[in-house]
Amino acid sequence: MRQLLRKRWVQAGLAVGVVVVAVGLWLFQPWRLFTSSTVDEALPMAPVAVSSSAAPTTSASTTSAAPSAAPSSAVPSSAAPSSARPTTVELASGAFVTQEHKTTGTAKVLKLADGNRVLRLEGLATSDGPDLHVWLTDATAGGSWGKYDDGRYVKLGALKGTHGNQNYAIPAGADLGGLRSVVIWCDRFNVAFGSAPLSL
Repeated sequence: MRQLLRKRWVQAGLAVGVVVVAVGLWLFQPWRLFTSSTVDEALPMAPVAVSSSAAPTTSASTTSAAPSAAPSSAVPSSAAPSSARPTTVELASGAFVTQEHKTTGTAKVLKLADGNRVLRLEGLATSDGPDLHVWLTDATAGGSWGKYDDGRYVKLGALKGTHGNQNYAIPAGADLGGLRSVVIWCDRFNVAFGSAPLSL
């Protein structure tokens, strides 16, 4: 009888141990210490709309009633007036500082020609980890690992890769006023891998 009870206790202990190990592996995912991923996205460019008045220019010139008297009277194309095209504007930028894990690179907030805003990470290098996300926050960069969810923040999505150049669309209605940093945030353990200062 005692041997049977002891056997059952051992089996129960082994079952509990397996569950604990499985949960620990799911939470910490220690293999991520040895994994990485690289993303290389091009600088985002907003599409430029062609004005409707520009389309008939060629056909109008071919149906002109009177050809020019001499080639010398034609205006060189380089001297022709052109409307200023909207360009991408950098609203803020900052270099990453290391927090829980070594993190380097540059973060930029860009306003595209069409008015959309994008967070661009350039030359990013950080560690892999579970449940990593990119946030814009009102906390200062650096310092305490866990402060970034204490105030206001804008979630931009899961981290695309541990290395490289990456673009994250900023929601159209997001108020960026007062936001002071971008953070690589581990949502599972509420810690910052790294952050960069931004003045928005």
